[in-house]
Order: sequence, then C-alpha cells, then structure tokens
Amino acid sequence: MSQEQQPIKYGDVFEVSEKLASKPMLPKDAATMQSAENKELGHIPKGGPASIMQSAAALNRRFGGVGRDDMTDVARNEGVDVSQEDLVEGTRIVTESVGGEVIAQYTHPSTRGSGAGGKEVGAEQSPTPNVDVDADVVTIGEALELAALSAGDKPVDESDAAAIQAAEVRATGLGHVVPGGVGAEAQHAAAINTRTTRDEQKTKLSDVLTDATSKLKEDKPVTKEDAEGVVGAEIRNKAEPATHPGGVAASMATAANMNKD
Repeated sequence: MSQEQQPIKYGDVFEVSEKLASKPMLPKDAATMQSAENKELGHIPKGGPASIMQSAAALNRRFGGVGRDDMTDVARNEGVDVSQEDLVEGTRIVTESVGGEVIAQYTHPSTRGSGAGGKEVGAEQSPTPNVDVDADVVTIGEALELAALSAGDKPVDESDAAAIQAAEVRATGLGHVVPGGVGAEAQHAAAINTRTTRDEQKTKLSDVLTDATSKLKEDKPVTKEDAEGVVGAEIRNKAEPATHPGGVAASMATAANMNKD
C-alpha cells in the first residue's frame, strides 16, 4: 500500500472505540459479516454494514498489502454478531457488532432468516458467494463507493453531482443520465442542499454513493479517460480549479491509477 494511500479503517466509517477504529477493514471480516447477516436476516441488506465492509475491504486489497484471507485479530478472536429484537409489531431492531462492539443498529421488518437469535460467526466460516475480492480492476461503481467512504461527510454540491453524472454516463455507455439513477439522485440532493442552511441537515456523499455499484445499470473498469472526464466535470462546476480531496474525481483518479498498475 502506498505511503499516500492508507487503508480504510473501521473508524473511518463507523463510530467505534479506538480498539476497533484503528483496525483496517479486511476481506474475511466482510465475508463473516455477510454470512452472519444472511443467516440471521435471510439476505444481505443493500447499503448495510456488511456491504460497506465488503466495498472497503475490496478496495484495501486492491491498494496492496492485504490478502484475500486476511482478518483483523478482533474479528478473529471475538467474532462478529448479528441479532434481532422485537421493537413494535411487525418491526425488529437489528444490531450488528464486531468483537462485541456495536457498529450499527437499524430497524427491519420482522422476517427472520434461518437463525433464531443472534448468530456469532467466527473465522472458520467460509466467505459467502456475494463477497468478491478477487477482481483485478476497480470499477466506476467501486470508485464511487470509495468516495462515499473517504469523503462521505461532504454535503453534495453541483460539482459533486456533475462528477457523479459523468461517472454514471461512462459506466453505462448510454450517453445520458439515467432517470432515477445515482446521477439524478445526486443532482436532486445538490438542488435541495442549496436551499438548506445547516450542514447537518444536508444530504451527504455517503447518502448518495453508498452501494453505488448496485445503483448503476451497467458498470465497467475505470480508465484514465474515465477519470479525466470526471475530473473535468467536477472542476468545471467549482469556483476553484481543484478537485475535492477524497471526493468523486479524486477517487476516480485513484482507481484509474490502480488499474493502470
């Protein structure tokens, strides 16, 4: 992994203690969390903790220095856990944790998977088929997900929307923004944000780009030409001629460089 690019850590995405925050997200962490979600919920929620972990772990591996079977000592020794409890009729609250530390809680319809209560999954579990950490290239969707992780707290503005739309057009090859797609969602968020005064109430990049791969009708590996097009779109819509650190254009450029290497 290059000196400039540090691995994505738990603390970059989840509100956790330093014990876990300093640990990089690794492929087998994501695999075991996906297995736990599938066992307990009967499916893997789009944009959920396991999906985020998968994206981060896959990108960490492609940066270099992370193996497909790597797992943090916390997850290996203390396991991961997904459990459900009744909240109100028809709704349960789902709690997901790594090493006994809660990384996410959210509500979910009260349908259950094959498990009965929380199922702890240790390192011996096999990765689920949904985890793909073997691809040799980074796709446009994955580059957008990287931006959600590295600059997720940034409110979406016109430059972000333009960059996301340019990325979507290049991914799909359709020559236009897809109605209801990630580009249209970004444009809507940027328009709403211009009328919202408080930053904490604005739509952030993570709100739009988390699980971006599943929002694209088609996807493709990032090329130098793709990155240049997205960089140009972002800069043309900014007052200053520079891309946002860790943002959409920067993540596309990083992905193009990794693919070239």
